[in-house]
Amino acid sequence: MIKTLKRAATVAALALLPLALATPAHGTGTALPHAAGTTLPLAEAVAALPLAAESREGYVRTGFKHWNAGEIPADGCNTRAEVLLAEATEDPQILPGCKLIGGMWWSYYDQMWVSSASALDIDHMVPLAEAWDSGASQWTAARREAYANDQGASTSLVAVTAASNRSKADQDPAEWLPPAATARCQYLAEWTQTKLRWGLTLDTAERDALTALSTGCPDTTVTYETAP
Repeated sequence: MIKTLKRAATVAALALLPLALATPAHGTGTALPHAAGTTLPLAEAVAALPLAAESREGYVRTGFKHWNAGEIPADGCNTRAEVLLAEATEDPQILPGCKLIGGMWWSYYDQMWVSSASALDIDHMVPLAEAWDSGASQWTAARREAYANDQGASTSLVAVTAASNRSKADQDPAEWLPPAATARCQYLAEWTQTKLRWGLTLDTAERDALTALSTGCPDTTVTYETAP
């Protein structure tokens, strides 16, 4: 919830910034309203996902246009930069061209503090290739672009170390989990949330892994809203 409010506030603040801003910006302002959404225990949320075989036939990464101009095109910052601004624990300076200097971020996958935006990747919680396999192959190009730039849920795009993101690549939880064991329940919830939000399916190996892993997260819940 805190990250959701911070992201909404940052986007609102960015709308007021001149394009050539060269002074520090801060993620403050009034949060945009969000619906309450649906909340389920993690195990029930996993069980709610439809089962289907996966197919990567026809997949190309360029089929998901990103990064686009973000939620506020006039702010001069693309989606990547807007996510970095929203997730910063210490706000960076915004230089012309939306170049970010300074700041601090917490990469929860590996429990590391990061002080340089260039050392971070923006991870698609459910990777683009996995989304394609799980139903996005049937979407329009516009919907795939919306998915690849989704800031409507704060867990769809996550700033993490480049090393952890590239270790994950396009693997699902049957194949990869965050290296920090304490991050895994959160990760499983956010993965499941993203699939529910976008109406994506899961295959048998993924279902079995999520079902087994969720038993170790009895107090973890999943709250999601269906993507527009």
